[in-house]
Amino acid sequence: MEGKEAATLKKKRLSGRRPEIIGEELFKKYAVLVPVIDVDGTPHLLFEKRSPKLRHQPGEICFPGGKLEPGESLKACAVRETVEELNVRYRQIKVMGPGDIYLSPFQLMIHSFIGTIEDYHDTFSTDEVEAIVKVPLEFFINNQPRTYMSQLVQKLPEDFPYEWIPGGEKYPWANGDHEILFYQYGPVTIWGMTAQIARSAVELMKEYCIR
Repeated sequence: MEGKEAATLKKKRLSGRRPEIIGEELFKKYAVLVPVIDVDGTPHLLFEKRSPKLRHQPGEICFPGGKLEPGESLKACAVRETVEELNVRYRQIKVMGPGDIYLSPFQLMIHSFIGTIEDYHDTFSTDEVEAIVKVPLEFFINNQPRTYMSQLVQKLPEDFPYEWIPGGEKYPWANGDHEILFYQYGPVTIWGMTAQIARSAVELMKEYCIR
């Protein structure tokens, strides 16, 4: 009887499990905050211009965020990075909820969170940030990004075992497309992963936050 009960319990656990992503362990995991701030009574999205001193993507526009640390939750990561990069206090940040997950074809997994920063006075850490950029939320609501498609092509190693697959070297490999988005706000270009996350977050805010 115990064996049957144990088997039934396992089946129930299987039916209620959260699906995981196959190959997720190969992705580098990051978390970002999509900050909403009040500017003269009007909601704005807050971005950073990355410091030219940084090794990766200097000078680009991004949201505050960074790499997940061992034992850290994704939400805690997004908040911690925001505190460090914008020189704000934890109590100033209110996370409204999770945004969507961005999967890069280059094995990056970015979890986004939508939140507000209260009483923000344009502070930031010059170690990581060159400047801050404020863009009215209405701009993203009224303007769709320009879209360009980049083709991703298979490149196999020299020792690939073609003899194990039907057709061998003539196997009809599928190629993929990678969508690259651009928003142009005056002289500011918001593009790539940041534009993808911004578009997604604005759609969620329209659904859940804006009447």
